[in-house]
Amino acid sequence: MPANNPLFQYGDRVQLTDAKGKLHTITLKEAAEWHTHRGWLKHDEIVGLPQGSVIETTAGLKFLAFKPLLADYVLSMPRGATIVYPKDAALIVGFADIAPGCRVLEAGVGSGALSISLLRAVGPTGTLSSFERRDEFADIARRNVENYFGELPSNWSLDMGSLQDMPDRTRRFDRMILDMLAPWECVELASDVLEPGGVLLAYVATTTQLSVMAEAIKDSANFTEPESNESIIRGWHHEGLAVRPQHRMIGHTGFLIQARRLAPGTIAPLRRRRPSKGAYGLPAEEESTEG
Repeated sequence: MPANNPLFQYGDRVQLTDAKGKLHTITLKEAAEWHTHRGWLKHDEIVGLPQGSVIETTAGLKFLAFKPLLADYVLSMPRGATIVYPKDAALIVGFADIAPGCRVLEAGVGSGALSISLLRAVGPTGTLSSFERRDEFADIARRNVENYFGELPSNWSLDMGSLQDMPDRTRRFDRMILDMLAPWECVELASDVLEPGGVLLAYVATTTQLSVMAEAIKDSANFTEPESNESIIRGWHHEGLAVRPQHRMIGHTGFLIQARRLAPGTIAPLRRRRPSKGAYGLPAEEESTEG
């Protein structure tokens, strides 16, 4: 994991921000230089400075220097598949209550963005077991994870193939995180490998996937009533008393649906709720008698 040393050292990634807010990222190397349209910076002169320093090129161009945050790294790293954006990764870690020591099972590694967040959350005492079907995605994810942590974490395993085909169903996990096309195909597996009280969480893109996943969880009868959310982030501009929303907004990226594993043999009390008319394709007079 990136060191918490506040001083820049060789090997550190440095995020340089100019007066217009444009970002540049460099990796500090001995005797190296970074050239701009207005002069250059010597890496050796950045080493030893604290984060938050102003660095000036030979022609007087100024940059604010920090080590990149996780969100900065994820948004700029090489991609194969579309990444799980930081706003969703943060909710996944929070909603699934992923903490140090957790044993997490992940399907759909993509470019490794969510894997990095999960590895940070479980810490050195936890484990992350990931499955990815596509070789090219797995290769990109390995490089991104290794580049972020400086090495491949010893508590991370990345297996090729479908999670549904996982041979050892005697293993036990505290959390299962699914970022895949048909997560409902793994609900039975989740029933087998999740500890009682464990969390099953899926990240899906469409309402159709959300509906099918919700019904699969309900039909299994092994989980609590599923809950679903999406996050929308809108930035704000503030200049004195001029406070207004920004024109750009990070809107819909995906839905999160989650449920908790019941104790074996437990039948949860039925949720007393009248279904919406037409929800299950029944005639209105039949639906009105249900619930």
